[in-house]
Amino acid sequence: MAGNTFGTLYKITTFGESHGKGIGVVIDGCPSGLELDEDHIFAELQRRKPGQSKIVTQRHENEEFEILSGVFEGKTTGTPLAIFIRNQDQRSKDYSHIMDKYRPSHADYTYSKKYGIRDYRGGGRSSARETAARVIAGALATQVLTQMGIKINAYVNQVGNIKLDSSIEVDYSKIDDNIIRCPHPQTADQMIDLITKTKKEGDTIGGAIRCNISGMPVGIGAPVFDKLHAELGKAMLSINAVKGFEIGSGFDAITMKGSEHNDAFENVDGQITTKTNYSGGIQGGISNGMDITFNVAFKPVATIISAQDSVDKEGNATIVTGKGRHDPCVVPRAVPIVESMASMVILDHILIDRSTRLEDLI
Repeated sequence: MAGNTFGTLYKITTFGESHGKGIGVVIDGCPSGLELDEDHIFAELQRRKPGQSKIVTQRHENEEFEILSGVFEGKTTGTPLAIFIRNQDQRSKDYSHIMDKYRPSHADYTYSKKYGIRDYRGGGRSSARETAARVIAGALATQVLTQMGIKINAYVNQVGNIKLDSSIEVDYSKIDDNIIRCPHPQTADQMIDLITKTKKEGDTIGGAIRCNISGMPVGIGAPVFDKLHAELGKAMLSINAVKGFEIGSGFDAITMKGSEHNDAFENVDGQITTKTNYSGGIQGGISNGMDITFNVAFKPVATIISAQDSVDKEGNATIVTGKGRHDPCVVPRAVPIVESMASMVILDHILIDRSTRLEDLI
């Protein structure tokens, strides 16, 4: 099964299924000598884990992990890191009713046609359970980036039609002050009420996450096919339920003129910056030193309690009704996933950048 590896120099391969023995990741390219902060990894997994609040799936996983290789005396050795989380609270019987049926907007049909077989237990490999492995790898990347002065902060800025006013100054220290991970208390309460109402109706709802990357050096990324924003876009679109990605001004740029949208340069105390940041910190596919800003849109979760028309594997008409434990909205738990994927892209391209100039090699 191809498509399970991500990255060039900082490279990860994830493995495991939602209802299998567990989820794991092999990380290649993590620099040696990093003092591994296991508490930080565990804390990030707690932000992603199911069962953490009333507005997420009630599956309970403590997310305790085991480091199998790549660490000696508390430091990374430069060899592959292998880390594994055992599943504890899978209920495979909850999915027996869709053994031969295709759930609308799930990967059931496409997986069965591509591979000739599918793991119907929680979606198998297509389940968002896989993202726990990404959070582990992202937490390691973050530890390296922090030492470089690079900070990545993501937060929920929209649920349904409730959107955080863009004029509000965001305090990143308040992101985890509530269960929705929106740093504005009043907006957060409205979002939580909407998710709660939607859940009671047996339905689901979509949302959006905004991410900000500060402390970026100039010159990270590459032109043409490996543009930094293209790499970030691929990373975000690889996350389950993501339907949209926009960087900087995004689709709002359509309504602007060039004279409005261009980011004028200025010299501030010897530092070249831009007066505005419609480019989202990236120009020509390469970072310009300004904050990188982007939005990620998530669809409503496909599993709903209401009955839906579908077909079985023989093509016969049937009815599918959602059972088991599912998120009414994915964005509260997706915040650390977005941060993790962003951190891996940035670290990967910083490592690649170190091989760009001869003067950095000799």
